[in-house]
Amino acid sequence: MSIRSITTLPAPVLRRKARPVTRFDADLQTLVDDMVETMRAAPGVGLAAPQVGVSERVIVVEYAEDEDENEEQVEEAPKKLFVMINPEIKKVSAETELALEACLSIPGLQGEVERSLEITIKGQNRRGQVMKVKARGWLARIFQHEIDHLDGILYTDRATRVWQPTGPVEDNV
Repeated sequence: MSIRSITTLPAPVLRRKARPVTRFDADLQTLVDDMVETMRAAPGVGLAAPQVGVSERVIVVEYAEDEDENEEQVEEAPKKLFVMINPEIKKVSAETELALEACLSIPGLQGEVERSLEITIKGQNRRGQVMKVKARGWLARIFQHEIDHLDGILYTDRATRVWQPTGPVEDNV
């Protein structure tokens, strides 16, 4: 495993629709492992393959679902790692929420983005087996942000406003 460089704007790979994964081979396993290590080192809560210069439909997300509910228990909440290959959003709630986002590929900016509060995603795990995830709240936001990367869409494209924060940017997705 190794930490890869995070691709930043204006790299063309960030604006390209990523290719579906068709081979679940050793190269894919290495990519997934490297993406997890890179996301954790950044630190971030999600990463899409185009963000490490690979135009393939692969995302990794790591988040403790309890982090939304009780800020005091953040350190006790176990983080869950999701690896999704060829993810597709199958269902979205009508209910949306406007919240703050930032991105490892767009350093120094943050913005407000309206996203569905609840989604269902279908894809494959790292071995090619079909998987389905129902996500709500911040976890749903992370999945939507990362899947957008696979379609060449950045959060700044969806933001109602974008600005440079005066302090450190937290929760880069």
